[in-house]
Amino acid sequence: MALPLNSLEVSPREAVRRLESALGLSRRDLATALATDVRTIERWTGGQTYPQRAMRQRLAGLLSLSDRLGETFDDVETVRHWMQRPNRYLRGLTPAEAVRAGRVDRADAALEALDSGVFL
Repeated sequence: MALPLNSLEVSPREAVRRLESALGLSRRDLATALATDVRTIERWTGGQTYPQRAMRQRLAGLLSLSDRLGETFDDVETVRHWMQRPNRYLRGLTPAEAVRAGRVDRADAALEALDSGVFL
């Protein structure tokens, strides 16, 4: 049984499209965040291959962050602005930089801090 990307069970193609659109990340950014290469992501989106379990879990983590961002902010532009803006919780890094470094958990924690009013 294949591990779903999230509760909506989106395809890898749809997951990549959503992440590029919602987070404003390039394929290169996504490849870096997922510790893979751009060609691998292109094979997923082309339907030539399917991500293995570890990659599906990483994609699911990014999709979860994307969903939470959609709940916190009103529109895609505001999400992109937050992703590209230096964040005090992240000691001056942007959430996008944290994601590119493979630290989706840190970007998620920064969003949690914002939601709870700790770091505005």
